[in-house]
Amino acid sequence: MTDTLARDIAAMIGSRICHDLISPVGAISNGVELLAMSGAAAGPEISLISESVENANARVRFFRIAFGMASPGQMTSRREMAGVFKGIATPRLTYRWEVPEDMPREEVKLACLMTMCVETALPRGGEIRIGRTGGQWSVCAQAERLAPAPDLWARLDALSPAEGLRPSEVQFLLAPMQAAALGRRIGHATGEGQLTLTA
Repeated sequence: MTDTLARDIAAMIGSRICHDLISPVGAISNGVELLAMSGAAAGPEISLISESVENANARVRFFRIAFGMASPGQMTSRREMAGVFKGIATPRLTYRWEVPEDMPREEVKLACLMTMCVETALPRGGEIRIGRTGGQWSVCAQAERLAPAPDLWARLDALSPAEGLRPSEVQFLLAPMQAAALGRRIGHATGEGQLTLTA
């Protein structure tokens, strides 16, 4: 099986799973909203459910971009991405989408996979900024504590086999594949309280 075929199959599976999940998650969200409007339920319990559903909805949308199909010419809006990153943020981990224009979906897919790689280096949270300058992505993390795993970071330089990876680390396999599909390679640099991936 070629790398291209493997990547396409993985993307099709990702799209299918996210497509099937987005409707029931949306239905739960609508149900919570109706309960709140009717006054039938109120309080911290409903607020917790509402916040959890919003986060789940944003996370599914994020996964759909990161792991799903990206057709040639398909665009993703700046507004959509800003909303997705706002939705998946937590009190410990925040995101800033600093790309002012709409972008091709296949480019945004790479940025999302790179962001997932960076997330693994932030065990206590922090801030992740996603920007693009001169046709190059920059995903920069700032935190009091950074803990990039050397064996995982080494995988970003080139395509590698899946052996030794856990399911939670699949982005380290897919990000270099997506970068290669776009004719680029992922670089990384670390500094005092900062870590950056570029491609």
